[in-house]
Amino acid sequence: MFRDVIGQYEIKKHLVDMVMHNRLSHALLFLAKEGSGGLPLAIAFARYIMCEKVSGGQGTGSPSLFGEEPAEDLPSSFPPDACGACSSCSKTAALVHPDIHFSYPVIPRKPGDKPLSADFISEWRDFVAGQPYGNAYDWLQFIGAENKQGNISAHECNEIIRKLSLKSFESRHKILILWMPEYLGAEGNKLLKLIEEPPPDTLFILVAENESLILPTILSRTQLVKAPPIETIYIEQAMTEKAGISPEQARQIALIAEGNYREAQQLVGEAGDDWEGLLREWLNAILRSGPIAQVKWIEGMSKQGREKQKQFLRYFNHLLHQAIRLQVMGDHQLPLPENERDFAIRLNKMAGIAQQQAIIEELDKASYHIERNANGKMLFHALTIKLYHIIADKSLILIG
Repeated sequence: MFRDVIGQYEIKKHLVDMVMHNRLSHALLFLAKEGSGGLPLAIAFARYIMCEKVSGGQGTGSPSLFGEEPAEDLPSSFPPDACGACSSCSKTAALVHPDIHFSYPVIPRKPGDKPLSADFISEWRDFVAGQPYGNAYDWLQFIGAENKQGNISAHECNEIIRKLSLKSFESRHKILILWMPEYLGAEGNKLLKLIEEPPPDTLFILVAENESLILPTILSRTQLVKAPPIETIYIEQAMTEKAGISPEQARQIALIAEGNYREAQQLVGEAGDDWEGLLREWLNAILRSGPIAQVKWIEGMSKQGREKQKQFLRYFNHLLHQAIRLQVMGDHQLPLPENERDFAIRLNKMAGIAQQQAIIEELDKASYHIERNANGKMLFHALTIKLYHIIADKSLILIG
């Protein structure tokens, strides 16, 4: 249901408004970067449409999604979310509604197979239940793809056409949720006629992360619904409620995740890491303690895994952006936790905006090289020297 989707309140309202005012296209493209909730949104929207309370009952008596009746004719009790209690809601929640179909990238189980999404439906239900914010890599590993390339094949496209040509079983409407249309090759053109002239009361929902990888012929036939990264406050709240961690740890994770709930979930295991203390130690080694302290810090950081190193750099990057915003917007215009505000003020005394931007650029380069298996000790040694030269002329010891 919409209330189970983290954040994205404007998008939820927009989707409900499209239904209420009959502005719904037959083909929607939910464009949401990794961890922004594109798939949970699509499933919640399908549940809303199929809900018996929303539709006013099943069968031909229910209102058309794409009709011409004005919004004023809709009942005043038209709900902002699915009821969650009717038969349709229960089936949609379990991903067993006979009129909601799913397509997603799959792999052959053995050489020569022509796999269909339906062959993996049990795995799909388990994956969505456990990792609704997962990406394509998570899904393919979930089904044991290892190094195999996932695909939405011509065979799958033919099956989509066949399914949607059939009459609906229980509801007036039929919905296809096609997850990751980026995995459609040229064979996706088979779907063009169906998308352009679908059977009555048929809705396509494509859920994508990268618009540039979608066939232009499909892209031009869809109505774009763009979901932004999730706001930090909602990730923080979800981490506190769902992961059972402290508000302070949740805040740190939410800041590093930068709107990506999948990333936040992966960071839960690292929630005890004191990034602020580690950063304070590094900057003091650079500006005050000298080479011996620097070497000791670099030794410790080089023993961390690549993910932890990237998370640390991301956290430093976040604080620098906050420091710049603090200078530009003023102390009273930017709501920040007290410890972050204190650190940002100290960073502003240590370096000006131009210097901070130069540091951000170096941190981005370092993250890029870490992803490509750079030697951690050499990388942080070089980064330490660069940061010293950037801020040497204007320094402040960051003692807590």
